[in-house]
Order: sequence, then C-alpha cells, then structure tokens
Amino acid sequence: MIAGHVDDNLEPIIHLLVRARSSRGRTISFVVDTGYNGFLVLPSKLIDELQLLKLGSDEAELADGSIVEYRVFHAEVEWDGACIEIEVDESDTTPLLGTALLRGYELTAQMRPHGKLTLKKLPPKRTTKKRKP
Repeated sequence: MIAGHVDDNLEPIIHLLVRARSSRGRTISFVVDTGYNGFLVLPSKLIDELQLLKLGSDEAELADGSIVEYRVFHAEVEWDGACIEIEVDESDTTPLLGTALLRGYELTAQMRPHGKLTLKKLPPKRTTKKRKP
C-alpha cells in the first residue's frame, strides 16, 4: 500500500523518491492527476538537479488544439517497495503523478483538508473460461 494525503487546497499528494540511475535522488511531492496518462511530470529545474538522462522528445495536443513539444527523461522511482524505471515528461508546472503509475491500483482519497489518500494494489483480474457444451 502507498499512503499520501489531501492538502489544504484539496490536492491529492503522494511523496516519491526519484533519482537518476545509481544516484541518491530526492523525495518529491506529486499531485495525483487522473487527467494525465503518463508516469510523472517534473519541471526543468528538478530534472536538472536530479541529472536525469534525456531520452528524446514528444508532442502533446493542448485543450485549445495547439501542439507543444516537450522533452522526455529516464528516471528510477521508489514505488510500492520496489525501484522501477519510468519516463518523466518535462513541463514547468507542479510535479504531477499520472495514471500510468496508478495502473493496477485502487485510489481512495478523503477529499477534505488533511484527508487520507491510499493506493492499494489490485488483485490480478480473473479470466473466465467458457465451458464447452
């Protein structure tokens, strides 16, 4: 289970250790953004501080229809007791945690200041076999 909290602005927050491969890293507070389907978003300043490895660039379409290009980086993150490798998108905004990291988890949040936030790993989805007549 992963624990977080809801802050005074009703933003769901999770703290994660993020690092470049084989470095100490830094614990960062992320706003959970269910409208973002990537892993993490970090501002340029934090990407530079962590010395993340650039993987390339990508494009996104904004709500107004305009296209923006952004850089993509490699990072390691401590996630539910394990170190996993992910992509980090660059944008000069608040650090965001997207649905790619939430896949396979149940998100519960008490939407009030100082409310609890939990992520629980879901059991594997059962597949049903069709019986032959």
